[in-house]
Amino acid sequence: MLSRLRLFVLGLIAAIAIPAIAEAKTFYWISHGGPADPVWTYFLAGAKQWATDTGNKVNTSFHNGDVASQQEAVRAAISAKADGIVTTSPDPGSLVEIVKEARAANIPIINFNTPDPKANFNAYVGGDNVTFGKHWAQYLVDKGLVKKGDFVWMPVEVPGATYGVQEEEGIKSVFEPLGITYEVTEATLDQAEVINRMVDYLTAHKGKVKAIIGLGDLVTGSVKRVFDQVGVKPGEIPVVGWGNSLDTTQEVLNGYVNAAQWQDPQATSYIALSMAAMASAGIPPGFNVITGALYEKDTAGVYDKILSGK
Repeated sequence: MLSRLRLFVLGLIAAIAIPAIAEAKTFYWISHGGPADPVWTYFLAGAKQWATDTGNKVNTSFHNGDVASQQEAVRAAISAKADGIVTTSPDPGSLVEIVKEARAANIPIINFNTPDPKANFNAYVGGDNVTFGKHWAQYLVDKGLVKKGDFVWMPVEVPGATYGVQEEEGIKSVFEPLGITYEVTEATLDQAEVINRMVDYLTAHKGKVKAIIGLGDLVTGSVKRVFDQVGVKPGEIPVVGWGNSLDTTQEVLNGYVNAAQWQDPQATSYIALSMAAMASAGIPPGFNVITGALYEKDTAGVYDKILSGK
């Protein structure tokens, strides 16, 4: 009788406790980037780590700069009644109406990596691309690496994409008053094609390029291979730009890149999903989280260790 009573009590406790355990929620992590881009493996790793730590489900997708595809993915998440969405902004203004749809459906939607102030996201996690661009240009000027009349080459994976447009805005604010000119060229999201195009451009224009600003991680991380093929020595042409990959940390350590921008890729995804979960639980985020640090050779080892998992 006592054994039966104990079993009944234990069963009752279990029945009460099970509903108290929070049910796993479903979130969507949506990127304009591509899986072949090394930096996006780190952003993705942050999302996967968050899912493991919290027990929630995270559906992830890459859209390789295809705006229509990314818009469709966000709308699909809304239709699926996602508990929360975290997404980059593929082009300025491209998600304005879709964000309205998410908000109308009471689905938290957090912007990460590439900001778009025109869209009414619940919050933003990532860097300030306009400020980054301004800092890169100012770095070259302050270090005496470029001057009036000089020409700067600025390769980017996807011309017109939010990140490059905003970075160029910041760069222009520094260069234009000083009479420094520049050209933005398309490199694509394919590593081999990036290297081929950069090699072709530098071979044809080596004589006039006084500095390079890599507007994306894939192009900046390709500098060593490009320089080696063209016959440019480390430090011969100053380079600044993104630095969220082991390729670039090594380039900084070995003198191919003067300074590179860190954006905390794993942490950016982790925090963005945490904010989406917080909003889903009824706690609205009333702030943005801005990440980023410009590093040179003396501190590049710190980021190299982070990216290599040491």
